[in-house]
Amino acid sequence: MKSVKIMFWISTILIGLFIIPGVFFLNTPFALEGTKHLELPLWFHWELGILKAIGALVLLLPFVGNRIKEWAYFGLFLDALSAFFALAWVDGMKGATFFPLVIFMILAISYWSHHKLNKVF
Repeated sequence: MKSVKIMFWISTILIGLFIIPGVFFLNTPFALEGTKHLELPLWFHWELGILKAIGALVLLLPFVGNRIKEWAYFGLFLDALSAFFALAWVDGMKGATFFPLVIFMILAISYWSHHKLNKVF
């Protein structure tokens, strides 16, 4: 059980460290260019960035209920898969296209260990 708890916190903290700081860089030229490159509207850029940060915070805070965490996991899973398909559609199968799948796998480890620890179902 201790190894599951360690896996949970390492994977969840990695997700938090990757996603939460991104909200502070939403207005940078690099981030705006990425949104423009994928031909996404600017409002979607802001909405997605803020909601991803909220989702990562929900996963990190231990007092948040399991049902809310389920929705946060779902949203972040959907974001990672959508990012993979968008990059594959626009850029083709390059190395950077597969980075969202790495995030997806780390999320999957966090999700699995969360369920093991809390016996959600």
